[in-house]
Amino acid sequence: MKVDLNCDMGESYGLYQMGNDEEMMKYISSANIACGYHGGDPHVMRRTVELAKEHGVSIGAHPGFPDMMGFGRRYITASAEEIRDYVMYQTGALREFAAASKLELQHCKPHGALFMMAMEDEKIARAILEGLASVSEKMIVFALNGSAVVEIGRQMGIPIAKEVYADREHTKNGSIVLTRTGPTIKDYTEMAQRVVRMVKEGKVRTPDGEEAEVTAETICIHGDTTGAIELVKQIHAAFQQAGIAIQPAREVLNVS
Repeated sequence: MKVDLNCDMGESYGLYQMGNDEEMMKYISSANIACGYHGGDPHVMRRTVELAKEHGVSIGAHPGFPDMMGFGRRYITASAEEIRDYVMYQTGALREFAAASKLELQHCKPHGALFMMAMEDEKIARAILEGLASVSEKMIVFALNGSAVVEIGRQMGIPIAKEVYADREHTKNGSIVLTRTGPTIKDYTEMAQRVVRMVKEGKVRTPDGEEAEVTAETICIHGDTTGAIELVKQIHAAFQQAGIAIQPAREVLNVS
């Protein structure tokens, strides 16, 4: 049994530092690298790509709305054409930094409000997927269970990795509770066992006590979550005990 472990990276900007990239990179298999619209800058992008290469971590684009002040979390009204171009612009920029390090982009995971809007709106989902397909036909896209991106991606023949979260609560339909407070669980060992259950049983308990069915092909843990380093260490230990291997998304999905 194998699963991808991803983390949002490269979100620092100028003198402003976000997350704990250098430490988290030691434990993950895929890095979602900010592309300059919600976080990141050219220097940070290059440095993050090089850090991923050093640790053998697969890289992907993490494009968001042009919203540096709101960190890409504000919902913005934009046309499908604008969204497609936003995604192409940011992903193309990161692709060149990857090429400079003799790497290819494995995946894309939209950020923040753009991510959540795409999960529910088929027009936005299609705009993002069309933009990515024009950059690379084999790029994997990370998406929530039961989302519009999963369905449109299936229609377009684009590989989709269904994502669950180590440090967020889930809803009955497999989506996430959009909050920065994290899960109600505070014990890292218990949180790690919750992740193991998502991988092995395809189930997770919602905040109101219901059971949600999920497919866990890639697991996100945010580097700026309180205790992220301890949590990811506990996940590694729990996976080893449960016989779950951590591998990049392309290996999980068998995408060449």
